[in-house]
Amino acid sequence: MLNPTPFGWISQYFFGFFFAYGVYLPFWSLWFSEQGVSASDIGLLIGLGFATRCVVNLVLTPKLHKVEHLLPSLRVLTFIALIFCALHFFTGGNFWWLALATIGFNATFGPGIPLSDSVANYYNKLNLLDYGRSRLWGSVAFIVGSSLVGYLVNGFGSDMIVYTAMAGLLVTLLLSLRQPTPLPETRVGSEQQAKPSIFILLKQWPIVKFLILVSLLQGSHAAYYSFSTLHWKEVGISESVIGYLWSFSVVSEVLLFAFSARLFGAWSLRAMFIVASLAVVVRWCGVAMTNEVWLLALLQTLHGLTFALTHYATIRYIQLADDQYLVPLQGLYNAIPLGAFIALMTALSGWGYEFFGGNVFLLMAVMGIVALFVKVEQPISK
Repeated sequence: MLNPTPFGWISQYFFGFFFAYGVYLPFWSLWFSEQGVSASDIGLLIGLGFATRCVVNLVLTPKLHKVEHLLPSLRVLTFIALIFCALHFFTGGNFWWLALATIGFNATFGPGIPLSDSVANYYNKLNLLDYGRSRLWGSVAFIVGSSLVGYLVNGFGSDMIVYTAMAGLLVTLLLSLRQPTPLPETRVGSEQQAKPSIFILLKQWPIVKFLILVSLLQGSHAAYYSFSTLHWKEVGISESVIGYLWSFSVVSEVLLFAFSARLFGAWSLRAMFIVASLAVVVRWCGVAMTNEVWLLALLQTLHGLTFALTHYATIRYIQLADDQYLVPLQGLYNAIPLGAFIALMTALSGWGYEFFGGNVFLLMAVMGIVALFVKVEQPISK
């Protein structure tokens, strides 16, 4: 079998990984609910998962700053994540055993995003792939995973959530065993550079402002990730339709990544973040105010702006930095905005959903308003 190109390898990894993520993100809270876990405890468990990712991405990811370490690490972590995913079946619905399985799974599954993005960034800077066109395969896989698992749960029960995630992880592992040509290797001269400390980066105000802005925008998805499926099911929407709603949102994400360079290549970072902030306000106000499926489907198209445009702008920001800062900045992005802050907002969303139901999405909209007033600055460079 021929070795894949960098585009082929990373696109296939994105596909397998985000297939599993498309099962995990929309439906894991539903699986917890079927085990008898309360809404507030579901918020704690999902939040614990995000918090675990934060710690791991602060502690582990920066240690893998040499690109030669990225591919072997992805393979090992995917294998261990598969084991912890299977362990969910042996928890018996006990909160503490579920917490242990959640920590183990997220500690090994969570780094897959920053590490695979770092591989893509490495090859992108060598002009061996287009990040947006590679990343869109992850979005396509998310659609396939969320649609398929919605159908399977409708027909065969909630345990199909865990089985389907395991299948996705197994395929991811098998695909990752192939070697891309050329392999990632540290460029001449850069191996002499000292490994930058994440905590030194956190002392720099431009970096802190960037993290605050992205935390607000990505953190606004916390209630959606954890409680939209439960909320929509409670108002009478079937699991299969919920799966299609999630998939529909990611269609807009796919389109944005496919045409990102053409649509936004000339845009400033500030302009992209403003558009994303306005979309956050409109989307979450709308979700709080309607349960009409056709309106929800329309609002779901804004995912291409609330999530994908924010992510694309963030990757653009990181790519502007010097090579030695790529992995640390990627780790900070996944540790704080996509880890610690979403963990906090998920826990708050659990309590908010228990008391206010769908109106919890209004809190998410407020975060978009605040984000409008945070201005991003040039990242660190030589």
